[in-house]
Amino acid sequence: MTDSALVVVDMLYDFIDGSLACLNSKNAVREAVAFIDRMTAGQSGDENEILDTFPILFVCDHHPAGHCSFTSSGGTWPSHCVAGTHGGAVHEMLQPYMKEELTFYKGCDIDREQYSGFEGANRAGQTLGEILELMDTKDVYVCGIATEFCVRATCLDLQKAGFSVHLVAPALAYVDEAGHNATLRELEASGVRIVHK
Repeated sequence: MTDSALVVVDMLYDFIDGSLACLNSKNAVREAVAFIDRMTAGQSGDENEILDTFPILFVCDHHPAGHCSFTSSGGTWPSHCVAGTHGGAVHEMLQPYMKEELTFYKGCDIDREQYSGFEGANRAGQTLGEILELMDTKDVYVCGIATEFCVRATCLDLQKAGFSVHLVAPALAYVDEAGHNATLRELEASGVRIVHK
């Protein structure tokens, strides 16, 4: 199991029940926790032991106020996931699995939109790709929000970097169901394995 890891993309309150609440978001969080439980079954339940055998990495939108992606700044989206706000926090059910060195922040530059987790960095300045390489990861499982945007971009960059990508479909939330389904088809055609349970 040590060559596998889970990447949790943007399971943040603004995407769950806030300014950019997505479809299936609350269920996606429950499914993500259930998936972690299945992948770590038989362990003591100590979070540190779980993370040693099945690392869980978090990608988080982490915007300054007035970010270029906000409609108030001429962007596409309502204000969301502003650093230091409740809306920018990871859902409480997932917080016990977070480690600072495995949390990657994107969208921190006020003038740049970033969808892929590969564009973020942890507090030490290391990227998602660098850490996965350091851990000798081969199989990367992905869940999160939203399928059509940040999840899609992260999956494609993981593939480009040579990882085998498994997308956990029940643990995804999305802006639009048709877009979600189209993205799943696109990713599957590109070689991403879709995990349905």
